[in-house]
Amino acid sequence: MANENTEEGLKRVVGISGLALSIVNGVIGSGIFVLPAIVGIAMGAFGLFSYIVCSIMLASIMLCYAEIGSRVTSSGGSYAYVEAAFGNFFGFIINWLFTFGWGILGSAAVMNILADSLALLFPDFLNPLIRGFFFFILIGFMVLINIRGTKQGIGLVKLITIIKVLPLLGIIIFGFSQVKTGNLHWEHIPSLKTFGDTALILFYAFAGFETSLGVSGEFKNPKRTVPLGICVGGIVVLIVYILLQTVTQGVLGAEMATFKDAPLAAVAEKIIGPAGATILLITAAVSCFGSVSADVMATPRTLFAAANDGTFPGFLGKVHPKFATPYLAVLTYGTLIFFVSVSGGFKQLAVLASAAILLVYLAVILATIKLRSQKQQPAEKTFRMPGGLLFPFIGIAAIIWLLTSLSKWEILSTIIFISAVCVIYFVMKYLKNKIEKHA
Repeated sequence: MANENTEEGLKRVVGISGLALSIVNGVIGSGIFVLPAIVGIAMGAFGLFSYIVCSIMLASIMLCYAEIGSRVTSSGGSYAYVEAAFGNFFGFIINWLFTFGWGILGSAAVMNILADSLALLFPDFLNPLIRGFFFFILIGFMVLINIRGTKQGIGLVKLITIIKVLPLLGIIIFGFSQVKTGNLHWEHIPSLKTFGDTALILFYAFAGFETSLGVSGEFKNPKRTVPLGICVGGIVVLIVYILLQTVTQGVLGAEMATFKDAPLAAVAEKIIGPAGATILLITAAVSCFGSVSADVMATPRTLFAAANDGTFPGFLGKVHPKFATPYLAVLTYGTLIFFVSVSGGFKQLAVLASAAILLVYLAVILATIKLRSQKQQPAEKTFRMPGGLLFPFIGIAAIIWLLTSLSKWEILSTIIFISAVCVIYFVMKYLKNKIEKHA
């Protein structure tokens, strides 16, 4: 049966639509509400081409995830893929980079963006105590839903995705009648540096799909679900991004700089009046909630998987006897997001995020190349991306280019972080061996 318990004690309940909508939810986050202005101000109508360039870079990485994800079907997503190819040590580093350097810091930042959005309507959200209580209730709700079952967790993600995408589709559909074709013509081609800087920003706007693959141990028929879910989700995101950029550029044109903080809200206001801006503000808040909710559902599986592999504390590998979910991993992860959110620590540590996700992507691409060289049994036919090593090489080249754009503090912070993780790994291994000798 599709939802029978796996060897890990979990249930395979996530299908193609669940993965696709989860990817849409994870990628189309709070940034989309300001992204058209960033691109439009820097590049004008020519900015549409930067979306195409970024989509090629991300498609190369997504195809690697699709191939390796159809082959490695245990929980943990990026961690599971790297661990399967290179072993516990490199898997341990990737787990820390993804879970702490990207997941927790990112969700804590989004939680504060959510509170800041609501503060524009309800100033009480600027009060630290009210803000903290709000975080506690919201994160507690996410944790409870995801402990009660992956089916409930993915159901919530699907609902939120539909709710937040509908207003965006409304802008696209009704905004085209307001588009002025003159605003879509460009007078000059931007410089290579401007194009590169914009592409860098767009790359991170497309990131987030990998989080949804954390529940890789709970996909129905992963050999089919992973490649199709990634493909459908990626195409939907690209279409929505390009159409929103086209409408926003076409409606606002030279006025883009005037509405740089809320370009979509400005378009919505032109379409339906002052209520449009309020609707978009609420949509932004829902979008933030959706992004964190998807993270709370998926990323704890990396803690769970590492615990099962013996590299993280064993209690994180426990499965709820009734709900068949890694409940202690979910609770621990939610608690960490809460404390980082209320402390504001994400602001100081955010410097790690960019390098962390790039290194995770690089490791997964290399893992895909390595596992591809291993022969499979005839009965284990999985998805294989076309073009041989073309797409992995495009992905590697894109990541190296993006890594060279990082600041010295981002690079230094990442080196220090990875060094500390290596020390933790070897200390844990030493203590574990010592305990086993005396057992």
